[in-house]
Amino acid sequence: MEKEKIAPLSQDILKKKAGLKAAALVRDGDLVGLGTGSTSSWATQELGRRVREEGLSIRCASSSSQTDLLAEKEGLILSSLGSLSYLDISIDGADEIDPNMNLIKGRGGAHSLEKLMHFMSNRFVIAADSSKKVDFLGQKNPVPIEILPDARSYAEKKLSSLEPKNIKLRIGEGKCGPLLTDNANWILDVTFDSIDDPERYEIEIQKITGVIENGIFAKIRPTPGDCIIF
Repeated sequence: MEKEKIAPLSQDILKKKAGLKAAALVRDGDLVGLGTGSTSSWATQELGRRVREEGLSIRCASSSSQTDLLAEKEGLILSSLGSLSYLDISIDGADEIDPNMNLIKGRGGAHSLEKLMHFMSNRFVIAADSSKKVDFLGQKNPVPIEILPDARSYAEKKLSSLEPKNIKLRIGEGKCGPLLTDNANWILDVTFDSIDDPERYEIEIQKITGVIENGIFAKIRPTPGDCIIF
């Protein structure tokens, strides 16, 4: 008898499983950093459930206004990131994850505060579905670079030394003009053939005056055990 074929789990279900598993790592009394995006939103919702149903006592800080709104809806106690000097644990998603746990983040435009949040954290947890795994950074996504609006032309000129394939100013959906980050800055999406040395690219991009932060996470990255992928 032919075995019944089991349909693969949808990407949304995989994201949910990863987010819930990450939220299970949070302990009573923790200061928790909340990332931005579809997978980390599942972790935020699960933390809200744990607070309501299990009596979990935590305080949170988030990386974007989008996450602020979700956390408030879930009844989580929020502190501003700027009022804290450390976090016990931070949970986030990723756009790309290479075999060494280097990341590209920033499709949601919140990578500057996300990077700050994860440097502040004693434990950096990534939750993602398997579509985010790549052989090398830049395989599927451009690198988001948050810049001062007045630095656009200068930054594009200096980025040319890294031989990008394409540099594109991100335009806001449903509006005329560039997308504005929560910090009121612009984003350049920069495509490379291959990012063979993620930490070098991260450092070289960051040297450019007018760059606020870039979406390569090589200097700060999760340990293999804290990279939850379904």
